[in-house]
Amino acid sequence: MEAALYDPVFGYYRRSDLQRWGREADYRTSAERSELFAATFARYFARLYEELGAPEAWTIVEGGAGDGSFAFRALRVLAEEHPRVFEATRFVLDEVSQDSLARAREKLVEFNDRVAYEWREVLQVGIYFSNELLDAFPVHRLTTEGELYVALDPDDNFVWTVGSLSDVRLAEHTHSLSEGQIVEVNLGVDDWFADVATRIKTGYVITVDYGAEEDELYDPVLRPNGTLRAFSRHGFVDDVLSAPGEYDITSSVNWTQVKRAGERLGFKVVEFASQDKFLLNAGLLDELERRLRRIKSQADKAHLTVDAKEMILPGGMASSFQVLVQKRA
Repeated sequence: MEAALYDPVFGYYRRSDLQRWGREADYRTSAERSELFAATFARYFARLYEELGAPEAWTIVEGGAGDGSFAFRALRVLAEEHPRVFEATRFVLDEVSQDSLARAREKLVEFNDRVAYEWREVLQVGIYFSNELLDAFPVHRLTTEGELYVALDPDDNFVWTVGSLSDVRLAEHTHSLSEGQIVEVNLGVDDWFADVATRIKTGYVITVDYGAEEDELYDPVLRPNGTLRAFSRHGFVDDVLSAPGEYDITSSVNWTQVKRAGERLGFKVVEFASQDKFLLNAGLLDELERRLRRIKSQADKAHLTVDAKEMILPGGMASSFQVLVQKRA
């Protein structure tokens, strides 16, 4: 999975010849679908800025920043609606893909004086924000017989095979498995949080993704085959091994694990809610009203209203995502 997604030459997220985002590509995150997503989070960031004592300077780091769509919209909202926060803000894009960073540099040129494209320093005060980052971490697939690996069959096709556990930390996850059950274990989450924690002295980690608590995620009746899947052109790929590097591969986040990792490192859970409820509580409808007052075109107003409905209507896509906010004081 790591090779398929992150190989320097052929990895899905590293390639420059693929259109990963957008209506005609493989997937669209909330940041690309609607300006209201970034606007509402910018409003939320401004609230956290005040709760942190309105520091003279603070930093927002976006993990897995992609082409800079979220950063551009969030910075624009801060500049227009929260100028005091904007003046104090430095925005860092933490992104492994050089192709994505090149696109982000073009998009964010007007904010060059306050945007950085590499996270090096320890934050005295700040936020680490990510949207659909953890689900793209490579995972281990486990069964009662051991760990699943990828091998070649006699016709040189990729197939699954079973072997011994590759990491001692995986052993604790095999004891409760039912016969025939497959689960994914994302050890990268613990390593990622440990790295983030060493570089934030005071502030928040805000994680947006899709997943479930551990009991539900590993329920053998609900998910007997785990949650590993692949996407291409907004549809599911039948065989995740069929063409590595050509499509997105993902698995659902274990929120119990993320909370536990944060608690070990001194981060307390402040909020945990479905994305639609979080956005409503954070002021999405106020942002919608503000924008509708500015728009003259009825077609544009209708488009924005549809975007808002997608974000908050029960049963919509946003309801299957969650937002976890953790704080280190």
